[in-house]
Amino acid sequence: MIYRDFQGEKLSMLGFGAMRLPLIPGGGEGDIDQAQVNAMTDYAIAHGVNYFDTAYPYHASRSEIAIGTALSRHPRECFNLADKFPGHQIYDRSKAPDPAEVFADQLKKCGVEYFDFYLMHNVNEKSIKSYLDKDLGIVDFFIRQKELGKIRHLGFSCHGGVENIKQFLDVYGEHMEFCQIQLNYLDWSLQNAEGKYRLFEERGIPVWVMEPVRGGKLAKLDEQSESLLRSMRPDHSTAAWGFRWLQGLPNVTMVLSGMSNLEQMIDNVGTFEAPQPLSADECDALYGIAEKLKDSVPCTGCRYCCKGCPQGLNIPMLLSLYNDLKVADSMNVVIRVEALDATERPEACIGCGQCSTACPQSIDVPAVMRDFSKRLAELPSWDEICRRREAAANAEKNG
Repeated sequence: MIYRDFQGEKLSMLGFGAMRLPLIPGGGEGDIDQAQVNAMTDYAIAHGVNYFDTAYPYHASRSEIAIGTALSRHPRECFNLADKFPGHQIYDRSKAPDPAEVFADQLKKCGVEYFDFYLMHNVNEKSIKSYLDKDLGIVDFFIRQKELGKIRHLGFSCHGGVENIKQFLDVYGEHMEFCQIQLNYLDWSLQNAEGKYRLFEERGIPVWVMEPVRGGKLAKLDEQSESLLRSMRPDHSTAAWGFRWLQGLPNVTMVLSGMSNLEQMIDNVGTFEAPQPLSADECDALYGIAEKLKDSVPCTGCRYCCKGCPQGLNIPMLLSLYNDLKVADSMNVVIRVEALDATERPEACIGCGQCSTACPQSIDVPAVMRDFSKRLAELPSWDEICRRREAAANAEKNG
């Protein structure tokens, strides 16, 4: 197993993420196959994995119980357990959960007396208002829990943009020991993960990786792409390429994989037995595959389109979000658009066409904005998602 140093501790570079646990056939999101989770956990620990990650809303609030049950069969000193506070799900300030109640519930569900790692979950352009709200006192509460020994290491996860991350770090950066971001060879450019990675590199904050194969999208590619990868590394699975790419980033400490069966666990553990980072040519091959996956609007960010826009829209930013949404329906895109003022959203476009006339790439921006608005209208709002999760959590709690 590859290990990375974190403040003098030896962490397995591969971590077991508990967001996509195996389910009982025919069951719902919360019907976790505990026997499979136990077997996967046993295999992981036997092969050197010592980091396990869960969160309050995963699997209808049952992930913590499942991973806690699996880990309870092993000595406490042989694993690190990470959990998260769901501040990103506060859609109504008057209904904001009490951090003390949530934290006590999490410790109980996981069956532990402390968390090795604890994160503010999904700091983004909407949730940052809750996290920075001194009256709610969310981050300050968890800083205190670290002082009391209930948390060993404090950090945050983030799906927001670079400026959003800077805003959070400007307030709480001295207390944040690590940050978890969506990082893979597709989002390196698609979501400007490179810019986020470089920011943490500059700030001296180690990076934890989520979505290393983008929820499985990078684990199975088209036949032409997979044939190219096989010709270069015949013994590697498609998913392994994504993990090998990450092994070449020195500021990456932890790579979380949401494995759903023992076969995936075995394959991933094999990939992390020893470092085999990619060569420059191999990285270029992946970047080429990423460009094919995007099927994107070819915006170069020159901003010529912005100069004559009567609505003052940040067109390159909106085009970037649209490209992200085209790859896969993404609540992260919804969150970022909802965080904008109504006058800044794609539906604010009046279709005058001045942007298209100025665009060196001849992009039909009004048509893109219409399609973007249509796609967004077909997705639930983030507040609605939060209400559904709150209802599911309450049902489980009162069960």
